[in-house]
Amino acid sequence: MKNYQKIYDSEINKLNKRFNKLFGNKKPESLYGPSQYIIGSGGKRLRPFSVMVSALAVGGNFRNVYNAAVAVELLHNFTLVHDDIMDHADKRRGKTTVHIKYDLPTAILTGDNLIAYAYKSLLKDCKNDCEKVFEKFTQGIIEVCEGQSLDELYEEKQDVSIADYKKMIRKKTASLISMCCSIGARLGGGKENEIKALEKYGMNLGMAFQIQDDYLDLFGDEKKFGKALGGDLIEGKKTYLLLRALEKARGNEKKKLLKLLRNKGISKNEISSYKKIFIKLNVASDARKEIERYTNLALKSVDFVKNPYPKEFLLWFANFLLKRNF
Repeated sequence: MKNYQKIYDSEINKLNKRFNKLFGNKKPESLYGPSQYIIGSGGKRLRPFSVMVSALAVGGNFRNVYNAAVAVELLHNFTLVHDDIMDHADKRRGKTTVHIKYDLPTAILTGDNLIAYAYKSLLKDCKNDCEKVFEKFTQGIIEVCEGQSLDELYEEKQDVSIADYKKMIRKKTASLISMCCSIGARLGGGKENEIKALEKYGMNLGMAFQIQDDYLDLFGDEKKFGKALGGDLIEGKKTYLLLRALEKARGNEKKKLLKLLRNKGISKNEISSYKKIFIKLNVASDARKEIERYTNLALKSVDFVKNPYPKEFLLWFANFLLKRNF
């Protein structure tokens, strides 16, 4: 069996080299400096790799979709810059956010610049079927905006259900990964049924990915996760864990969870007491089951792949995300 982790690491290193010099020496510095700052600040690079592995799955290869991979990461960072503004966030990947390091107008303009360069980069790999590729890419942006809008709405809404939550993360997170797989498969020369199958693969991986993010925020390894645990509780975010706990809680535990919602979060010294409630209600286990369910749905979507190398790579990638602690 091939060492997929080694191949993955090698490809991510190649992408990072591209990102590290993408905006270097461009003028004006007031625009390209912040653009380089955000795109060069790291990240998981899972979305660009989704493009690459999907191209491989339909008989294509990595090198033919490098520019498309760069495009989706630029798009992703565009959303992060604007999300941080809306969330009033001070930190991103352990570094000062763009609107804090520079200023608000610079951050807005940086996001705009990133999405413009995303289209420019995607065009380089689009040799045929360009209309469908760009339609899917643009629809991905629309879905992310709709998901962010729902996220903002749910911050004020008290009675958010798990179904509401799943609709939001499907748009905000999963649709983007699905779009990455779709573009990779189309640029790789995939047939329509193969493209649809890989879109499902990406959608289900995206659902699993976001629920796991919720899980890791409270039950992860703080050093590997890269930020302090319990941040979602402090901010009063309606995560899968919190919503599942609200479904299962009774009596004083229910009152305590409802208090969190009313106050739109808790203090840092309250995290452990709320974590105990989650443990007692077994919501961590419920989250793990959901993550595994969506991962298994993703794996079923790629039964069409007959070539052992790309199929094993798709399976490895899904399980890599399933077992991640970052």
